[in-house]
Amino acid sequence: MPVITLEAGKLNKEQKSQLVKEFTNTASKIMNVPEQAFIVLIKENEPENIGVGGQLLAKRNH
Repeated sequence: MPVITLEAGKLNKEQKSQLVKEFTNTASKIMNVPEQAFIVLIKENEPENIGVGGQLLAKRNH
């Protein structure tokens, strides 16, 4: 059972749905595994928990 994991900032329900659908479809075609076998996990991270270039994203947005 393949597992696809994505870590990202906050996403809306529509974005999550599209990601799950498209990741599953593409991986299924590439791996020749039925779509029903895939699990997709989305982990959303708050900007204060993400650092880029030595600075928290929460600070960069302000």
